[in-house]
Amino acid sequence: MDINNLLLERELNVVLSRYARACDQRDWSAMEDVFLEDATADYGGLQHLQGREPIVAMIRVHLDGCGPSQHLLGNLLVDASDAAIESRVYVRAAHRGAGSMRDITYESLAEYQDRWVSTANGWRIAHRRMVISHEQGCRDILRPATEAAHG
Repeated sequence: MDINNLLLERELNVVLSRYARACDQRDWSAMEDVFLEDATADYGGLQHLQGREPIVAMIRVHLDGCGPSQHLLGNLLVDASDAAIESRVYVRAAHRGAGSMRDITYESLAEYQDRWVSTANGWRIAHRRMVISHEQGCRDILRPATEAAHG
């Protein structure tokens, strides 16, 4: 591995960390520094999305009404070829319910498989595929804020 590959891995890791923190802090404007405007995504085979706005809207639907969450990323692998820059990273996403569901939890173990593009403002995700390997708890706690308030 040469220094350029190490620097690339570090730069992609910073963007991935920005994503995890944006989710957990509900900082939706930070997603501009993560996804291309015309990015695509496939979250667990359940959501096929086109464009950063729909991607962020889907994430918000699941997290805005949820209590605290923590997205932990690890074991990043980067594949840099002449054709594309791709990465795979494990994600462990833990969530706690809000309101009447505050004692309920949901956790998923998955892998983000991303294709990247270099822009004038840094690396951005052009396509994300989330492959879920395990889920436990109650997915119902992932809901819009209005449902949590009435919960």
